[in-house]
Amino acid sequence: MTATLEYDASGLLCPLPVLRANRKLRELPVGGLLTVRATDPAAEQDFPAYCKQTGHELVSSRREGDILIFVIRKNPPQG
Repeated sequence: MTATLEYDASGLLCPLPVLRANRKLRELPVGGLLTVRATDPAAEQDFPAYCKQTGHELVSSRREGDILIFVIRKNPPQG
């Protein structure tokens, strides 16, 4: 069974959604999934860039009204 966490970053502005999501990812084992909800429009660019930089996988991103929803899979640290 895959470990999962959710984090609601609604109302937070850049860079807080990514910083707090990073903190939440530390709580997960490798392979775990973090679902993040954010309202900051900058998050649309911030989360893909964060995943590319850290090596985590952006499994999905979607919009539900004003809410942006990102699912990130924790990958092992890059060597």
